[in-house]
Amino acid sequence: MTTFQSTRSKQTTTTLDLIQTAMMIGLVFSATAFLSIKLPIAANGGLVHLGSAMLFIVAILFGPKKGALAGAIGMGLFDVLGGWLLWSPITLVARGLQGYIIGKIAHGASRRGRHTGWNIVGMLVSIPVMLVVYYIGEGILYGLWLAPLASIPGNIVQNFLGVAIAIPVCLALRNVRYFR
Repeated sequence: MTTFQSTRSKQTTTTLDLIQTAMMIGLVFSATAFLSIKLPIAANGGLVHLGSAMLFIVAILFGPKKGALAGAIGMGLFDVLGGWLLWSPITLVARGLQGYIIGKIAHGASRRGRHTGWNIVGMLVSIPVMLVVYYIGEGILYGLWLAPLASIPGNIVQNFLGVAIAIPVCLALRNVRYFR
């Protein structure tokens, strides 16, 4: 292989990664923005959305890097455009970590997201991390440490709904030639 061919092959892979990542960011943003319900139980306007399900699917199918970027940027962009600007830095950290953790566990030991049990473990391990980041973030934002507890039930519902959706979707997508 000549130098030109190897450079071109690397460029193609990089371009494909960029396109896939941008598409995944758009899917996470769309699922967060358009498939959501505001909760009346949270003092600061909790939100349940299907962006978590999309984040889980992306991290399982595409790995930790794309999972982290799609979660952080997709949901962070929602915060910026959806009137939750103060939350965007917290979301960048919480959802970036969540996508990275899921992808790392799902793709560890050459699993490549193909082992449902490990995919579930990845999602379940990521949930407490996300809860802690949002709890600390809300505590810092409002200077209160008891009030953020009211957001936890909505976040738990949102995450478990995401798990329930992501599992069958990932199983179905594994039958698509691209993911085999």
